[in-house]
Amino acid sequence: MGFFDKLKDGLMKTRKSITEKIDQVLVSFGKVDEELFDELEEILITSDLGIDTTLRVIEDIKSKVRERKIIDAMKVKDLLKEELQEILSKGGNELKLDTKPAVIIVIGVNGVGKTTSIGKIANLYKQQGKKVLLAAGDTFRAAAIDQLEIWAERVGVDVIAQKEGSDPAAVIYDAVQAAKSRKADLLICDTAGRLHTKKNLMEELKKVSRVLDRELPGADRETLLVLDATTGQNAISQAKTFSETADITGIVLTKLDGTAKGGIVVAIKSELDIPVKLIGVGEQIDDLQRFDATEFVEALFS
Repeated sequence: MGFFDKLKDGLMKTRKSITEKIDQVLVSFGKVDEELFDELEEILITSDLGIDTTLRVIEDIKSKVRERKIIDAMKVKDLLKEELQEILSKGGNELKLDTKPAVIIVIGVNGVGKTTSIGKIANLYKQQGKKVLLAAGDTFRAAAIDQLEIWAERVGVDVIAQKEGSDPAAVIYDAVQAAKSRKADLLICDTAGRLHTKKNLMEELKKVSRVLDRELPGADRETLLVLDATTGQNAISQAKTFSETADITGIVLTKLDGTAKGGIVVAIKSELDIPVKLIGVGEQIDDLQRFDATEFVEALFS
């Protein structure tokens, strides 16, 4: 099964909540009027596109309807697809990891699938022939270190770890030295996922950044925030809080297959201007893939 088919399958719940409802509305209206837009607005808001994003999308569609003199309601669907694709592809969704080594710092609250995502990202790059090394920088929870070691073994990559309670920056320092001496292509660093002690978290991330700046100057670095799609709008508030403490370059959106709230992808990009770079649509090791705006919109409306 190709990833597009997996994506289509994974977006089934979202498709039922957005696309099928939109089709019903467009068929029942036949013509384009204010009432039709009210119905569309309601569907988009309830599928977690968010109020601000929805209002913006509806306004843009209305002006395109006027410009292009569209009277057939079914054509509105094409405009919606156009609009969503435009939002999602703005600024690009590519991961920039060209230096050797390049670094990915992974952040996110506990329970969103952070460690699992690290394992799957490691697998994604190992399949491309890259030499990947993991750093167990979440030293706050013993389980986090164990979990990362299990994933490392499963994927067949090395992990640099110290005991629970160690200084995360020291772990990252060791990992950088190992990455250099072992000529790794990619170093993926786990970090603690505690938001309630935001100040500690902020200090920790700053220290980790300083180590990387000093030891790997000029290295490509992505800071990826892992969010659980099933939490809907809560994911947006997590992203807002984390972007106060870290310079997030992209989002890893997990569990898209378990939710009808796939509209959150659009809300994140539109409201926070952070691109979704990787998405997960299943439990398997290869179910996390690069995000492609065109494919996503096609899968959503297919």
